[in-house]
Amino acid sequence: MAKSWKLYILECGDGSLYTGITTDVSRRLAAHRAGRGAKYTRGRGPLRLRYQEECDSHGQALRRELQVKHLSQKEKQELCEASCQSGIFPGQ
Repeated sequence: MAKSWKLYILECGDGSLYTGITTDVSRRLAAHRAGRGAKYTRGRGPLRLRYQEECDSHGQALRRELQVKHLSQKEKQELCEASCQSGIFPGQ
């Protein structure tokens, strides 16, 4: 069975947003919180998972990550809020 890739957005304690991809969002979030995730998130806690979406492949996840990283802060916030309001992803 192929791994399911996911795009995720974390909100850092300073209000900034971090976008990444993984096959296991819970494990990756724990790594970020433990200081073993991306260099950007170290020292920016607390971290909160704001958004995640399923991707069909690693390649698609990479392309989607690039798209989201090019969005403005406001557009990323709107993406997170729209998914919460629609019930697609309730946030944590």
